[in-house]
Amino acid sequence: MTFLASLRKELLEQARTKRLLILAVVLLFFGMTSPLVAKVTPQLFTMIPGAEAIASIIPEPTILDAIGQYVKNVNQFGVLLAVLLTMGMVAAEKDKGTAAMLLSKPLPRGVFLLAKFTALSLVFLACLVLAGLGAYYYTVVLFSAPDAAAWISMNLLLWMNMLVFVALTLFFSVLVRSQAAAAGLSVGVILVFSLISISPVLARYLPDRLVAWSVALFTGGIEPAWPALWVSLGLIAASLAAAWLVFRRQEI
Repeated sequence: MTFLASLRKELLEQARTKRLLILAVVLLFFGMTSPLVAKVTPQLFTMIPGAEAIASIIPEPTILDAIGQYVKNVNQFGVLLAVLLTMGMVAAEKDKGTAAMLLSKPLPRGVFLLAKFTALSLVFLACLVLAGLGAYYYTVVLFSAPDAAAWISMNLLLWMNMLVFVALTLFFSVLVRSQAAAAGLSVGVILVFSLISISPVLARYLPDRLVAWSVALFTGGIEPAWPALWVSLGLIAASLAAAWLVFRRQEI
């Protein structure tokens, strides 16, 4: 009951602080416009003086272009928002004294953190469902109907990639008192992942491989990235465990 009450409080806070609204609007916007951008990009070149030759060599857009555009946009902005919306989840409450007030009640610190992670996970899932439905509708209208099972799997993989950065940023938000520092550390992790991805061997284990797998559900070309999925789940679990170990020893 303590966890459910804390989860309800976190979900209400997501709505009251407009985090839910911001995430829903951004992901829905890119979900709905991605198929349209893929469809009209070749036509836009014909409207630019002197670019007609470029337009003539651009192949006719297909459903794969719409899917690729959707994955690229939603993943990029989803990861960015995962960092921005999570960076103050604990750091801001410690700074304002809200955390001390909540933890003075019989609320275990582990439950406090788990409720925050669960609430953000549900918010991201709900907004991604909304974006996925919008993108699916316009893909059907402008191209053809993608395989529904593959579409759902694609969005779940994108969700898992975002949760890695929610968990990492939550840990950094516990570790430091500054929201900017928490965000900076998360961006640093993204840069480290980018450097590691240069190695084809190590790239197979990075969360970003889930994004490539999500596209490959429609295009083929790469094997299922199960190692990246297990590493992603491990990073989430390790981040939450580390956040709890640090938080339980902190003076609030």
